[in-house]
Amino acid sequence: MFDRDVLDRADAVLAAARARGLTLATAESCTGGLVAAALTAVAGSSDVVDRGFVTYSNAAKVRMLGVPQAEIDSHGAVSRQVARAMAAGAADAAGVALTVAITGVAGPGGGTVEKPVGLVWFAALGPAGLIDRECRFGDLGRDGVRHAALLQALDLLLDRAAA
Repeated sequence: MFDRDVLDRADAVLAAARARGLTLATAESCTGGLVAAALTAVAGSSDVVDRGFVTYSNAAKVRMLGVPQAEIDSHGAVSRQVARAMAAGAADAAGVALTVAITGVAGPGGGTVEKPVGLVWFAALGPAGLIDRECRFGDLGRDGVRHAALLQALDLLLDRAAA
């Protein structure tokens, strides 16, 4: 299901989290659960992965992760503010210290001049704190954007698990 690069990155995340005694949760919108699926594709992941939230709709972001509706109204779902709120909300809801959140425009539609197809915001939370990252992958096609976002999310989890 996943290529060797994805599985190797997922394995590295799990090993780093395991070494620090961390459990994790994902909060995913445009990736639709791909990050959680990649992590749980690795045998033995159950001692690290607590859960994954697929919060595709704005209502789910609010209800499941506690993202303030005002942040969505002010900045849009694809924004730094919402990604950060998703990561923090996943940590609170799951009671874990390591999270990653992804929200973006995978396409082929839905893009605007300000938020084009391929724009993805990430946030990752770990013991060393909360970081965020904006990536403009471009119009790689829906699968391409989602795959690029998956790789970036795994890299951010590894960064937070190892920091």
